[in-house]
Amino acid sequence: MRVSYPLSLKVSVWLMLNLLLLAGLGVGFLVVQGGLGWGALVAGPSGDRIQALANVIAGEASAATGDDRTAVLKRFGTAYNAEFYLYSIDEMQIAGSALELPPNVRAQMEFRPPRMGPGGSGRRGGEGFRGTRSEFDLTRRREGGPDRPPPSSRESTEKGIAPDGTRREPPPMPLGGGGLNQESRSGRFVVRAGTPAAYWVGLRVPYFSAERNFPTPAKLVVRVHSMWALLSLLNLQSWLLAGTGVLVLSVLFWLPLMRSITRSIRQLTTATEQIAEGRFDTRVSASRRDELGKLGESVNRMATRLDAHMTGQKRFLGDVAHELCSPLARLQMATGILADQAPTTLQETVADVREEVQQMSTLVNELLAFTKAGLQSREVVCSAIDLAPLAREVLAREDTGGRVTLSVADDLRVTAETDLLSRALGNLVRNALRYAGDAGPITVSAQRDHQHVAIAVEDSGPGVPVADLDRLGEPFFRPELARTRETGGVGLGLAIVRSSIASCGGEVRFANRMPHGFRAEIRLKAA
Repeated sequence: MRVSYPLSLKVSVWLMLNLLLLAGLGVGFLVVQGGLGWGALVAGPSGDRIQALANVIAGEASAATGDDRTAVLKRFGTAYNAEFYLYSIDEMQIAGSALELPPNVRAQMEFRPPRMGPGGSGRRGGEGFRGTRSEFDLTRRREGGPDRPPPSSRESTEKGIAPDGTRREPPPMPLGGGGLNQESRSGRFVVRAGTPAAYWVGLRVPYFSAERNFPTPAKLVVRVHSMWALLSLLNLQSWLLAGTGVLVLSVLFWLPLMRSITRSIRQLTTATEQIAEGRFDTRVSASRRDELGKLGESVNRMATRLDAHMTGQKRFLGDVAHELCSPLARLQMATGILADQAPTTLQETVADVREEVQQMSTLVNELLAFTKAGLQSREVVCSAIDLAPLAREVLAREDTGGRVTLSVADDLRVTAETDLLSRALGNLVRNALRYAGDAGPITVSAQRDHQHVAIAVEDSGPGVPVADLDRLGEPFFRPELARTRETGGVGLGLAIVRSSIASCGGEVRFANRMPHGFRAEIRLKAA
């Protein structure tokens, strides 16, 4: 027993798996990085890594003097494809190229005015940079920078060192007011500003000035000009690659299901279009075990029943037409004899009767042709046909007045059955002569289009109402302009064309020409 899996269940399972994958990766990113937004880029491990780099840069800049400090920043800038600038806490630029900071970058810098120390000494409010001396000393020793000489007794008192050598930390001085976010209180920020726009990263770093023996807070500002450079600086390329990998994986994850669904839908669409054209032998694959598989089975059952219905209808019409042929032939013969022997006063009445009999005979003959074209579709053996000689033969039979222009290359060949193609082309030429013979030129042309040949019959007549175009080719359907006995047929001419060409494995298309006229096109496989 085959188990059915609803399409909704398949889509839901795949969607849930994909969402769980994305949710897991997203939660992992948030846990590691500690938040969202620009500030999240300098939070967590990525922020600690760039903070360590900033401390090293500030340490080397402190050990250098004069222009060498700027050279240190340029050296690191070349290595990291960025621009580094070092500022003191009182907004003085210590090292780096001269630069005017954008306003929103300055707003994040937490610059504070100098705070006067005891006795009026010009101590800055940032001297309380707690816990950075040992880190800075380790950095200086690791980078090979010179250690400062031990401070004198007076210097020790002023700089927070007790006479016994014990360090006294001054009270910490926060570098920002209340209401700042967590990134601002930690001294880190990322903003996008400037013209042209760039990414600015700010970090609080320890800095040794020449007149002090312990570090004072400073700001290292980094400018990068692209998101990729920013991610490279923060060492976040792995996250970007991971995100790209997730997207690619998601596409690959969904692709098999989507291709399977769209392929089945495309097959169903093609099959229903062919059935609508009257090709009831069309079938679709019904191997799927979901709603699309059930729909395919329904389409196949519908096509089978339509085929049986239409075949029975055509067979019935053919039988009726065949049975009518003999009495109609006798009736025509009788009316002919009556016309020769009837008195003059009855000649007009006899002529009307003969015309009605002729109309009935035409209808029966058309019915026979229509049913023959439809019932023989499975028995037709197609072969390669030279198109130009066949078209000339059709015009010689249908266009005795020479009003149709032929434009068909001698080397064009199509795959069809000769009698069916001749009958279809003859009907199209006859229609054009009947409805547009006096309106302008009529042309029969043919062109090769890749693996097919398009045979077109075009006229300059009034065309067909747009609403009736889709119904052309239906048995007994006639547009309003063709519903008179003088100009209209019985409504089977185009139906015979469609059935004949369908039996040859081709298709027929009808369209109006602009500004006026009508075009009928037969498409067959090239031989």
